[in-house]
Amino acid sequence: MLLISAIVLALSCAASIAIGSREVPLDQVWAAVTGGQVDQATRTAILDLRVTRTIIGLLVGAGLAVAGAIIQSVTRNPLADPGILGVTSGASFAVALAVAVLGVTNPLGYVWFAFLGAAATTVLVYFLGSGKGGPNPLRLTLAGMAFGAVLSGIIAAIRFSDPERFNALLVWESGSFQLRTLETTLPVAPFVVAGIVLALALGRSLNALALGDDLAHSLGSSVARTRILSIIAITLLAGGATAIAGPIAFVGLMVPHLARAMVGQDQRWIMGLSVLLGPSLVLVADVLGRVVLRPGELPVGIVTAFIGAPVLVALARRKKVSGL
Repeated sequence: MLLISAIVLALSCAASIAIGSREVPLDQVWAAVTGGQVDQATRTAILDLRVTRTIIGLLVGAGLAVAGAIIQSVTRNPLADPGILGVTSGASFAVALAVAVLGVTNPLGYVWFAFLGAAATTVLVYFLGSGKGGPNPLRLTLAGMAFGAVLSGIIAAIRFSDPERFNALLVWESGSFQLRTLETTLPVAPFVVAGIVLALALGRSLNALALGDDLAHSLGSSVARTRILSIIAITLLAGGATAIAGPIAFVGLMVPHLARAMVGQDQRWIMGLSVLLGPSLVLVADVLGRVVLRPGELPVGIVTAFIGAPVLVALARRKKVSGL
């Protein structure tokens, strides 16, 4: 399964570089990538735009997918997702507040506020959705969606209070790879990579946690430590991905379910597959967004919403939605 997923990811990367809102013959794409003779406009379109977007898609897709896998595992909620649980809304709210109150305009400055917002929202929603018996899937979903809706309303109010100042945030808030550069992306990459490494290291502990708190304790696993490290990983992954591309929903919902269908319930395999399948989904969504409105573009966040909304409805209708 890992080999198949790796092949799919390689094909997705190739499509992301070869296909765009501007049609470029494949021989010119190959020449631009390999350093052959090609005009400067084409070279810029391929290397500075498409390759950059491909790198961004790899980071964002992996970050959101693995964050979703951790959230679903820790909360035992099959409907969990950084977007549905309000994590991305929290990151967006923190960024909007930074722009409005502190006058932050540098995209690199968004990063730290996105991390702070993601961390605060993750902790708050987790406690709001937990009862005496631990986190309740339905309560977590309702708490996350309600909290996310409230934050989205506040963000809209802040934005309309000073439209000129927030013009630069409009593209970011739509979940788009447009106007993104490596200069603002690469500084965030270490945080996303660190989150992935931490998530992979937590695989065994998350397997124990899935058996229940008491049994996890009896197996020698520290439940509190696992949850704290999981929150840190979610913050690094969802906060970093949102800081790079803005809020993109449903990636963290769909990918873990696909991975689970392929390899079962072992979190170590689910995390590994999510690292490969998440970028594939995001890159395919980005390519679709480039071609459906040529010569314009549809933000990747809108494409994933079109794909993910029916998946959410289908999952909600399943009898096993009460927990994993």
